[in-house]
Amino acid sequence: MAYFIVQGGKKLKGSIKVNGAKNGALKSLAASLLFKDEIKITNVPRIEDVFRAEELLRKLGCEVAQKNGVVTVNPEKIKTASLDPEIAKRFRASIVFIGPLLARKGNASFPHPGGCVIGKRPIDLFLEGWRAMGSKIEETKNGYTLSAPRLMGCDFTFRNISVTGTETLMMTATLAKGKTILRNAASEPEISALAKFLNMCGAKIKGAGTHAIEIQGTGGRPLEAKGKTMQTIPDRIEAGSFLALGALLGDPLRITNCDPEHLEVPIQTLKAMGVPLKKGESWIEVSSPKKLKSVDIKTREYPGFPTDLQSLFALLLTQAEGESLVHETVFEGRLNYAEDLNRMGAKITVCDLTRALVRGKTPLRAREIESPDIRAGLAFLGAALIAKGESRINNIYQIDRGYERIEERLNKLGAEITRVNS
Repeated sequence: MAYFIVQGGKKLKGSIKVNGAKNGALKSLAASLLFKDEIKITNVPRIEDVFRAEELLRKLGCEVAQKNGVVTVNPEKIKTASLDPEIAKRFRASIVFIGPLLARKGNASFPHPGGCVIGKRPIDLFLEGWRAMGSKIEETKNGYTLSAPRLMGCDFTFRNISVTGTETLMMTATLAKGKTILRNAASEPEISALAKFLNMCGAKIKGAGTHAIEIQGTGGRPLEAKGKTMQTIPDRIEAGSFLALGALLGDPLRITNCDPEHLEVPIQTLKAMGVPLKKGESWIEVSSPKKLKSVDIKTREYPGFPTDLQSLFALLLTQAEGESLVHETVFEGRLNYAEDLNRMGAKITVCDLTRALVRGKTPLRAREIESPDIRAGLAFLGAALIAKGESRINNIYQIDRGYERIEERLNKLGAEITRVNS
């Protein structure tokens, strides 16, 4: 397994470009299964989860090509409706392929989802939605088998807001017969971008970006791209990650190719902490202040504070003066990184599965740590960058799942990170 060797105490200065959204690209790749003809997706990040998604499509029988971040998918020769279990278990977003596959083929099967270990992430909302559309579902010891010769539109309310659930059922309903209404739906920018492109290609989706989405299905008729291109929007989580790193080490750090409107709550949080910050239409510049103020953070669904930035901002709070409360409301168990940061010198008290007290300011010392998931992995990289001495970060496959060539990009800004392939 590859690992990073990180020399701490280096400032980050210069400009870094944000890549296409991981979550947007993965859903666009899944949406290719709704099409009759070839679909082209641009600004696709070259990260491990995208590689796995492309492998899944090839295993299904699709033709997939990639050049310079442009991915072309031709779904005409789909030969199976079963996700390859070895690939699907490696990333959580594999489940979003099931909705389009079920709508396209009338049946689908998949293993129990894998991905990050960040608490319970049940799939019952997906199953409830598919049942409401008329699908029969059989659970086996290896996974699930779905059968729906004719999907019907329905009026479905999510018991809890689910981003992947909203995207998956929206795509499923696109080819169903009749009207579907999704209530208490998620409102992330990636959902609006996907709906906009599907509408360009013949879908009839209203309300994407709100909590009530209405879809008039095609009755089983696949969409047609006819040469149209899906542009992946900038990754707001990557942009927010760079904001946190800039607040820790920026001298200054300018983040380009981003949409500041997608990060209003994290930006306001940084301002409350006393972080110098400037922004334009597609850029944000941030510097590390002489003194950071403590603030409380509570994660929420968009447009609230993103759960995917929680661990990085908790790291930032270890360098703030005073005591802060971090309250995780989206994924229980997402505070499991705290023990490793404490071994580096942080003072984080985990109160329960959802709350932690962070006491600062505490200097961090270098040590060997292991990435438990994508976002905590990057938080550990940030911790190593501000720690005194040389750190080793293991299991960096988790970081590679969400961040493209992160060590090369940060080294250009002044970091000293070495990738070692063991």
